[in-house]
Amino acid sequence: MASFNRILLCYDATREGRRALREGADLARECRAQTHLLAVLDQAPLQWATDIASAVPFEAAEEAAREILRDGVACLQEKGLAATGHFVVGRPIDVIANYCADLRADLIVLAHHRRGPFKRWWDGRDDRLLLDRVSCSVLVVTAPDPAEPQAAAA
Repeated sequence: MASFNRILLCYDATREGRRALREGADLARECRAQTHLLAVLDQAPLQWATDIASAVPFEAAEEAAREILRDGVACLQEKGLAATGHFVVGRPIDVIANYCADLRADLIVLAHHRRGPFKRWWDGRDDRLLLDRVSCSVLVVTAPDPAEPQAAAA
């Protein structure tokens, strides 16, 4: 097994994000790795709302993202990890790639959110671009499909 000295955990408090946090924390503890937790407030929806009144004021979105980060750091501390939290407003792919380079991370742990091709197109996202921008390993964690437990029981 590869030795990871610096792990960057990307956290968004979704079901997939919580699972990625747990799995990343377990791995960081096993490797005794320096652990960094990153919360990114995506700037794209904020830019789209410049012409109309935003449904969620920036301050409320920022405070919610900071609270998610505080909860994530507390969760890691409960697991015995001394994690450093980082909060950034920006495009997630850019921010993650930049933090990975700045921290010289050996591993990025992030969640994958299942979406169809239309939703990906509509959001304007291509998460595969991250893989082309980093030079470390990437652990992508998914939450089980809600239909999987039922299918396994049948």
